[in-house]
Amino acid sequence: MSKKTVFTGAGVAIVTPFHDTGIDYQAFGNIIEYQIAHKTDAIIVCGTTGESATMPDSEHMDAIRFAVKQTAGRIPVIAGTGSNDTKHCIELSKEAQNAGADALLLVTPYYNKATQKGLYEHFKAVAQSVNLPIILYNIPGRTGMQIDIKTLKKLAEIENIVGLKEASGNISYTAQAAAECPEIDLYSGNDDMIVPVMSLGGKGVISVLSNIMPEEAHDICEKYLNGDHAGSLALQLKLFALIKALFIEVNPIPVKTAMNLMGMNAGLLRMPLCEMDEGNLEILKSAMKDVGLI
Repeated sequence: MSKKTVFTGAGVAIVTPFHDTGIDYQAFGNIIEYQIAHKTDAIIVCGTTGESATMPDSEHMDAIRFAVKQTAGRIPVIAGTGSNDTKHCIELSKEAQNAGADALLLVTPYYNKATQKGLYEHFKAVAQSVNLPIILYNIPGRTGMQIDIKTLKKLAEIENIVGLKEASGNISYTAQAAAECPEIDLYSGNDDMIVPVMSLGGKGVISVLSNIMPEEAHDICEKYLNGDHAGSLALQLKLFALIKALFIEVNPIPVKTAMNLMGMNAGLLRMPLCEMDEGNLEILKSAMKDVGLI
């Protein structure tokens, strides 16, 4: 079964710039324009990096609508509408479809988790409620659960489930997903594993790094897809220390800090996320200096 690919290359897991009373839409618009001007292949809005967990529904949907309007069809906009409540997930997903999103990113239900049967029923119910393509999001470090390969194979039979953002960090799992679910597009959910995932047939990355180095993240993918595997790997490894520093504390604390250091106005973090530890901040600054960002 051949499915439509949502995007290839590097899609940015975009930050949401907050001020004291809500989203700073002027800053958000500037960030989106910067991304499009610097070769980003897709905008992923209201994901983990966008701090969606701290956004009430009205704000969450406003952010999606704004991203769709600002992007104006130039590249795909993928809306994060995952929830640990299936009914809530369906409502958000329908609204994102009405707002003009090109696809959805659905994280596995967190905290209350689910059995694999429940997980299948959850994603199936959401998929049946919309006409948009869906990228599933496997990130057990955040959610406490994983999509088993057997479950993924069943989910792959659903027409509009087209992709997997794989952020377990387990390359063996990724290889098994590639081998047993070839109709599902694979995206790396970790910036330090773009080349390994693409070597297994992955279509690209949903990237935190792209917030500060969109061209480079795009180029890692483009070089690989064009057969320049050595060039792709060289760029991946050149940025390895920076990528590591971007995850020295909980995402998106370091990347928002980095953007603010670069004068990009990523705004405030929302509690319980807080400012970086001084020692970690120095490590981040050092890694940024090494690649010429500051």
